[in-house]
Amino acid sequence: MKQQYFILVLAHSLHGRLRRIHVPHQVLYIVLTLALVGGFSIFGFVSSYARMALKVADYNSLRHEAAELRVRYQNLQKVVNQTNEQLASLEVLANEVSVAYGIKQKLEGPSDISCEGKLVPTFSETVDEYNYLRSSNLSRFEFARRWHVNTRPGIWPVDGLLMSSYGERSDPFSGEGAYHKGVDISAPVGTPAHVTADGIVMFADRSGGYGRLVIVDHGNGYETYYAHLSRFDVVPGQEIRQGELVGEVGASGRVTAPHLHYEVRLRKAPVNPYRFLAPKAPAQQTRTEFLF
Repeated sequence: MKQQYFILVLAHSLHGRLRRIHVPHQVLYIVLTLALVGGFSIFGFVSSYARMALKVADYNSLRHEAAELRVRYQNLQKVVNQTNEQLASLEVLANEVSVAYGIKQKLEGPSDISCEGKLVPTFSETVDEYNYLRSSNLSRFEFARRWHVNTRPGIWPVDGLLMSSYGERSDPFSGEGAYHKGVDISAPVGTPAHVTADGIVMFADRSGGYGRLVIVDHGNGYETYYAHLSRFDVVPGQEIRQGELVGEVGASGRVTAPHLHYEVRLRKAPVNPYRFLAPKAPAQQTRTEFLF
């Protein structure tokens, strides 16, 4: 039985010669099958490329939106910090006014001198007045100011290099954006850490990521924080003078290397400590390595 086939006739345009080519059915079917498979393959490749291009476009759009949101968040954070500093300043001023008015009113008494009685207080009245000043939470630092001279932070707490500055930075552990409330000063373990102003130690204990932390209250709303210490040289309630030791540099808490984390707060709101550091400072580098 003869095999069925197709005849393909080719004619030369110049010589007019004809040429017949016998094409078996099986070959034609194979060619059609390969063409169909190739068409499906090309269609799949094109559709996959289109989906990938769409996903890339969506990713770029989301990344752009995330960048815009990050900028808006940073701007809002700056506004909040400025508002906190202004509010802290207003609270300090209101506190000073209320303290001054309350103490003056208690010491002077009624404005009518005929109601004052004896002009010279007795010994017991003097003791009572002293106890009142000592026990008054509002006038505590107004009373201590008689002995405190340097009540505003003004020196470097430790002799070292400035490694991480105040403000926005990348968290060294997560890589995400974070707000650094103080400055990090690199120094070896055991380096003495000094208080930057006269004050009273309010806290000396472990505190989460801060590790061993000392908080000193200087009055007028100012507080300083000394974190990641290896040891304490003070106790809560102790009165301390500018330049005296609060402890030694360490690596306690959430850190990657030994350093001192130093904060200055005004009415509990963190402010940039750099403007409180003495102008004559060690050589500085800016490198974000620490979390606190």
